[in-house]
Amino acid sequence: MNRKRNRIIYYLATGLLTVLMLLSAGMYFLNHEMVAETFSKLGYPSYIIYPLAIAKILGLIAIWSKKSNPLKEWAYAGFFFDFVLALSAHLHINDGEFGGALVAIILLLVSYVYEKKLGTTET
Repeated sequence: MNRKRNRIIYYLATGLLTVLMLLSAGMYFLNHEMVAETFSKLGYPSYIIYPLAIAKILGLIAIWSKKSNPLKEWAYAGFFFDFVLALSAHLHINDGEFGGALVAIILLLVSYVYEKKLGTTET
């Protein structure tokens, strides 16, 4: 029963994280001008928008893949740094838009913890 609950929590958190990252990457590609303006306000250069969108998609592939555990660990780490930097940037400029980054951090941590509880062969 505990394993089933852990699996549900893992897939729910990872699924919601996936939706959030796909929406984010999609916005980076489809609404580049608005994203560039936001990045500028946050103090980040706009030339990182497309590479970051691609990195988000590749990170999701790595997390869902059962092929390489080290790659999965790097993807979790990369997302963590991305979300922490986004959260701190929004808090620094006090724009009130930190909610998405905070939710992403929570989903990422829950996904990571429950992935470890299930074991890498079970995910």
